Amino acid sequence: MKIAIIGLANSGKTTVFNALTGGTAETTVYSSGQLEPNLATVKVPDARLAVLARMFNPKKTTPADVQYIDIGGLSSGAREGGGLPPALLNYIGGADALLHVVRTFDDENVPHPDGTVDALRDIEAVDLELAFSDLAIIERRLTRLNAEIGKMSARDRELRIVERDALLRIQAALEGGAPIRDVDLSDEEEKLLRGYQFLTAKPLLLVINVGEGQIAHPPQIRYDHRRSGVVALCGKIEAELAQLDNDEARIFMDDLGITEPARDRVIALSYELLGLISFLTAGPDEVRAWTIRRGTPAVEAAGAVHSDIQRGFIRAEIVAYTDLVKAGSMVEAKKAGHVRMEGKHYIVQDGDVCHFLFNV
Repeated sequence: MKIAIIGLANSGKTTVFNALTGGTAETTVYSSGQLEPNLATVKVPDARLAVLARMFNPKKTTPADVQYIDIGGLSSGAREGGGLPPALLNYIGGADALLHVVRTFDDENVPHPDGTVDALRDIEAVDLELAFSDLAIIERRLTRLNAEIGKMSARDRELRIVERDALLRIQAALEGGAPIRDVDLSDEEEKLLRGYQFLTAKPLLLVINVGEGQIAHPPQIRYDHRRSGVVALCGKIEAELAQLDNDEARIFMDDLGITEPARDRVIALSYELLGLISFLTAGPDEVRAWTIRRGTPAVEAAGAVHSDIQRGFIRAEIVAYTDLVKAGSMVEAKKAGHVRMEGKHYIVQDGDVCHFLFNV
């Protein structure tokens, strides 16, 4: 899972990046236009792995992971200068989701590029930049389609008409102020449009970067779009917490009334927005979490482990994590009838402990 962190300059993006990753990337005033992103991979917290590790005593334990990409600060007038730089578009377009950092904190040492702090204005400004980027792609593609569609074979023409109609619908939505993720698209339309990597089609988590005095009562900001969410955190404090060991961090959090680290909250919300779950594999060699989309059949989940397992899939031996823990061991889980055999069409559930049988 790749998440691109975006936002206006001086919104605290890189501070939030450090809070989420435990990193120490340099935070500078007026970093707008930085083309090389900060990158970090974070292990996804999953308490189930430690429990299974005690049960199976494996050689290693491997959590799922998420990669954060801290993009240089956006400019609220980028569209007037030809749009977002291609290098930034490549990084953002390749992400699975966007994390948009919006500041509500006041700090005279970190002046807002527009002179005043106004979260709603900033949200609208970034939304406009993303929409403009998508509209530019749509306009170019429509021009090409209209020029070529009459020269195509009947089958190709039929597909391109479906694509053109879908592009016209999302173009109208964007021009009306709605992101593409708010538009109802058929499975065929989504497949035809997937390659464009539209920015407003991606799930988006709005991170309200509050000041220290706002932690107890953060501003209430609504963002009513599909596959979108809002979370408030104090990037400055959370970045400091990320540098402490667990015991020190817990004391600090208790003093500030913070119940859960920002990293854990953001990852959980990101999984929810992306429709992701984790299944588990466990044995003497390794206990591991694997990330898949909700609704994935067993044969495709097997492919997350290895393509050979998917190719030679026979069946899956499945036990729910809670049933396995309750039984105390795989042997006892089998005696209690909790372990079952499932075919390739079985929909894997979050927390399923899976053993795939295959032959290649």
